[in-house]
Amino acid sequence: MSHSITTMPDWGYLTTELVCYLQADATAVALAGMHMIEHDYNAQYIARHYQYQLPLGKLQLLELTLYLPFDTGSANIEAVRMIAVKSALSWYKASLSPDEYNDAVGYEALIFDIQLVGGDSSAQNDKDSEKYNALQRLKHSFGARYFLEDLVVDMSESQQQLQVFSWDDWYSIAAAVRTPSELWRFLSYHLEQLQHSATSHIPSFESEDALVEKFLQSPGLFNSAIAVDNALIKNEAQDEPNSALVAITLAYKNQSTTAQMYHQHMLQAATLWSQLSMQMIETYSEKQTINNDDQLDVPLVYWQQQLLGESLFSRHELIRTLYRHPKQSASLQKDGYVVHQHSYESLGRHYVLVFYGQEATGHNSKAAVQPKLAQIAKDVATRLPIIELHHVIVLGIDFITEADDTFIDIDLWIQPVDTMTQRERQLTKQLQRLKHQDIQHQKGSSQSDQQTASNAASANKDSKKDSQADRRPQVHLNLSIPARKDK
Repeated sequence: MSHSITTMPDWGYLTTELVCYLQADATAVALAGMHMIEHDYNAQYIARHYQYQLPLGKLQLLELTLYLPFDTGSANIEAVRMIAVKSALSWYKASLSPDEYNDAVGYEALIFDIQLVGGDSSAQNDKDSEKYNALQRLKHSFGARYFLEDLVVDMSESQQQLQVFSWDDWYSIAAAVRTPSELWRFLSYHLEQLQHSATSHIPSFESEDALVEKFLQSPGLFNSAIAVDNALIKNEAQDEPNSALVAITLAYKNQSTTAQMYHQHMLQAATLWSQLSMQMIETYSEKQTINNDDQLDVPLVYWQQQLLGESLFSRHELIRTLYRHPKQSASLQKDGYVVHQHSYESLGRHYVLVFYGQEATGHNSKAAVQPKLAQIAKDVATRLPIIELHHVIVLGIDFITEADDTFIDIDLWIQPVDTMTQRERQLTKQLQRLKHQDIQHQKGSSQSDQQTASNAASANKDSKKDSQADRRPQVHLNLSIPARKDK
C-alpha cells in the first residue's frame, strides 16, 4: 500500500519558545473509543494534554499520536482518523466546565499525528523504532472542507472550539508564524475562517499552508503594533508615528514588491531575537552560578516570557536598533550611548538599550555601567509617562571584535513595575496635560535619540537619520511623573 510520508520538519524556534509558557507537566489522557481502534486495527495511541499561558491568553493542546501497521489500507486509515477525531472532540467537551464551554477564555487545538510502523504496532519491539517511526509519519491534512463534508462539527461562535490540525500542518504553521503572539492571532484567524465556512457552507480555505500564507500577507498583522504606536502618541511618550511601521503597513496594503522583503527581514529578526533572548537568560544564569548565588531572586522563566513576548514587528525593531550600532560614528561608539525603545506588542513594556563605550576606564564603559543596570531600570520606571507600564527592560550591549568576527555580549535586567493606584493615575494625567504645551513645542526641535549612559534615565533624543525609512519616533521621559513602588 502506497502512502504519502513526511520526514521530520524543521520545528523552528517557536516550539522551543513555547516551553517557557508551559504551566505544568503534560498529562496523559485516555480517550473513549480508542480502545476499539487498538483492538480492530492492531493499533496503539498516546494522548497528552498541555496547558500554556501565552502573552495574549491561554492555549491548550491535545497531542494525539496513533501508531498503525504500515500495511493499513487508505479506507481504514480514513475511518480510524475520523474515530480518533470524534474521540478527541468528546473528551474535549467533557473536560470543559460550563463556564469554559460558553466563554472564550482561550484557544484549544488537537495535534493529530499518524505513524506507520512495520506491521507491528508495538514500537518498543523495534530497536531502531525512534528513527524508523520518524521516517514513517503519514502526511495528512484536515482543512475547512473536512468539517463541512466528512465530519460535521457545530461551529457556533458562542462556544469554545477544538481546532484540529495534523502534526505536519501544525509544525509548518509554527515555523511560519515564528512567535507566540503571531501563533495566537493565527488561531483566532483560523477559527474565524472555520466559522465563516460553517455559516456560508463554502470552504474558506483549502489548506493550512495557504491560510497561514494569507494571514502573514495581511496588513492586519500590524494592527497591534499600530495600536501601541497610537497609544504612545496619545500618552505623549512619542512625537509621531513610527515611520518603519507606516512604510511596512503601506507595502502590505498595496501588495508591493517590497512587502516580501520586509517579511523576510521580520522572519530573520524573529529568529535572531529568539537566539539572543535565550543567550541573555543563559548568561545571567551562569553569572549567578559563578557568584555562588543558589537562591535566585529573579524568576528567569518569567524574564524569558517577557523577552519572547514580542511580535514579528517588535522583534524587527529591536534587532534593527542593535544592528545599526556598527554604522554609528567612531566617536559615538567610543563614548557609548543609549537608545530608548518601546515594545510594539505590549504598551506596558519599555526597553533601554545601553551601548557600552569602548574605553575600558571610560565613564560609560561596561565596567562602570553594568552594575547600574538595575538602578537605571528603576529610574526609568518612575519617569516614563505611561500608566500601563509594567516592565522596564535594560540591555547592556557590548560589541566585541576578535580577528574578523564580531560578537554581541548582552547584559540583562528586567524591572517589574507596580500598577498605578487610582490617585497616581489622576496625578499622572494632570501632569501630562500640564506638560502638553511644552511637549508640543519640543516637536519642532531636532533631537538626538542617542545619549551617554550616565543620562540613561533622563531622556531619549532621536538622532538624525539619512533616510525617512530609518527615522524613529522620539520617546519622552517625564521627570515629573510620581514614583511608583518597585516590586
